[in-house]
Amino acid sequence: MVTNKQTQTNLKLSIQVSLDGLSFCILDTKQEEFIFFKKLSFERQLDPVKILQKIEREYQNEKALQQNIGEISLIFDNPLYTLVPSKLFIEEQASNYLKFNTRILKTDFIAHDEINTARAVCVYIPYANIINYFFDKYGEFEYKHSISVLLENLLKKEKNNSPRVYLYNKSGSYDLVVIEEGKLLFCNSFQYETPEDFLYYLLFTAEQLNLDPEKFDLQIFGKISEESDLYQLAYTYIKNISLTEHSTKKTFSKPEEKQQAEAEFVLLNSF
Repeated sequence: MVTNKQTQTNLKLSIQVSLDGLSFCILDTKQEEFIFFKKLSFERQLDPVKILQKIEREYQNEKALQQNIGEISLIFDNPLYTLVPSKLFIEEQASNYLKFNTRILKTDFIAHDEINTARAVCVYIPYANIINYFFDKYGEFEYKHSISVLLENLLKKEKNNSPRVYLYNKSGSYDLVVIEEGKLLFCNSFQYETPEDFLYYLLFTAEQLNLDPEKFDLQIFGKISEESDLYQLAYTYIKNISLTEHSTKKTFSKPEEKQQAEAEFVLLNSF
């Protein structure tokens, strides 16, 4: 994160922006305690202009967001990204990496994150209007793609020799990461509508990577429970499956917010 020079405080704010929702979290760095968490889910996906209107409304109505904030981090959670090996990345060619994955407009702003633990660069399209809003409000700050935060945290602690598959489930989509011997083998995001879609992308990826469902270790976390149809269907086909919290060591000042935030792995680990 980049420290805001105007207001040196012990409060850090992290905001996750996606087309179907917003999440806000404030950390008191002296107490190592989350003092505020709020998640908004939209009934349908919104465009960046309407998302910014939602953000502005939250700042008008939510007193916690009106405090002096020392540092701010903005996280963009969208499928408009691709990963490039660090040794092959050329910044001036950033748009060329993306054009094979998504439609790029001449007006699109393209950003990139260096992910040292993955020896890769995440090239993505953030929402420039939202970046400008927070720059006007706070001055310089840091923004990243959600996949960068996810990979940084998973690879930092993963030393397992055999392949391990991580599935970070969200609302109607999930990020799938495969790590072996501390190295990234695979990373992609999939959208699904049914439990069968959910399973298909998982098993298809395993097949392409020659991973035996009888042998590889699957850890599922995020917005999911053992009772859900998604988990039960995956459990039918994959032998070594577990539901993992990947919880943070930091505490919450409000117990009810802890329960609401449990599925927000990327947001809570962005500090």
